Amino acid sequence: MTKSVMDMASNSSLPTCRILLTGKNGQLGFELQRSLSVLGTVIAVDRDDCDLSDPEAIRALVAKVQPHVIVNPAAHTAVDKAESEPELAHAINSIAPQIFAEEAAKIGALLVHYSTDYVFDGTKDGWYSETDTPNPQSVYGKTKLAGELAIATANPRHLIFRTSWVFGAHGANFMKTILRLAGDREELKIIADQHGAPTAASLLADVTAHAIRQILVAEPSPTLDSPLPNLYGTYHLVAGGSTTWHGYAQTVVELAKSAGIAIKAAQILPIPASAYPLPAARPANSQLNTQKLQAAFGLCLPDWQTGVAQVMTILSEK
Repeated sequence: MTKSVMDMASNSSLPTCRILLTGKNGQLGFELQRSLSVLGTVIAVDRDDCDLSDPEAIRALVAKVQPHVIVNPAAHTAVDKAESEPELAHAINSIAPQIFAEEAAKIGALLVHYSTDYVFDGTKDGWYSETDTPNPQSVYGKTKLAGELAIATANPRHLIFRTSWVFGAHGANFMKTILRLAGDREELKIIADQHGAPTAASLLADVTAHAIRQILVAEPSPTLDSPLPNLYGTYHLVAGGSTTWHGYAQTVVELAKSAGIAIKAAQILPIPASAYPLPAARPANSQLNTQKLQAAFGLCLPDWQTGVAQVMTILSEK
């Protein structure tokens, strides 16, 4: 997908675009620096450049950069830790997106933000669509939903991408944890009654660049009074297919063996989530329907196994 975005950007008559990117050192922020670079100048920041728990710091940053697009993957993503520090989680996941939305609205900028499957309670039988009623069960999920609602209220020019089970070659994630544990232990016990789609950070980044470009083409010079293209809104963005954490771990270990990575674990045993209690509740069903996204932006999303295999290739070469 990266190549197609690059081809479109190189043939575009769009003016130079200034993109403010947060969370540059996170696994998604790392990939976004690559994918967004074909669209214009990327000003990438991290927590040392701007404390997202400080609204005035956010306002000052936006005023200084004067971006055409703000892309905000930064978040308080320590799900269990959020239970014991709800104020910080609220500041970063709820208030910060609101401030970005308010400041973007003042200058007619597009805001791209990322949310989560944790906005749902996971009790639905089937795939969640964007019209299903959220019912978060954790501090993390509640603060992320509050961020969504604040953005929708403050700035109609927004894209919110709900995703799940993000992984990549850069940063910490479940895939890397399984590789480490499988190399040290003879037996792993992995939860087998939670369902979702492992989604590569590179896929998220490439789809983001594709979507931004389509909006810039539809509305290259927005004003506060110009009509809105019908591409704005909330979308589910995950890889195709579905699995459990247990199935995910099995795939990771099988691919690792094929790639020549030393694996000690001879067994990967399925266990219920109840056997591994954690401070924050996890949704048992994190399956997100992506038909709205695919139809709106003309996309076909690859199966989750494709991303896992690609990242495994990168990790095996290190």
